[in-house]
Amino acid sequence: QVQLVESGGGLVQAGGSLRLSCKISGTISSYNVMGWYRQVPGKQRDLVATITTGVRTTYSDAVKGRFTISRDNAKSTVYLQMNSLTTEDSGVYYCNLQRPGALEHWGQGTQVTVSS
Repeated sequence: QVQLVESGGGLVQAGGSLRLSCKISGTISSYNVMGWYRQVPGKQRDLVATITTGVRTTYSDAVKGRFTISRDNAKSTVYLQMNSLTTEDSGVYYCNLQRPGALEHWGQGTQVTVSS
């Protein structure tokens, strides 16, 4: 019943910016942790950033200071603002929802390609 749909990916030049969005539908508990993950071919899906219902955030060292995760609970949407993009940021970005009871959901992913 819970679905996550990402959007906002695309092709940008190095140094540019993108804002990804993840819209959540379905019934969920008041507490949850949302996250953004990045995956490139042949590699595991790596954590980029997380945010709790109380807007406490964490970031990977690679994106700290450049990316900002935020959420609008009224719109059931989480965002990832990506600035100063480099080619190393390219990949498919997935939205993740973690719920009490070891429940986890994934979106379909949105492609981000940073050109040099």
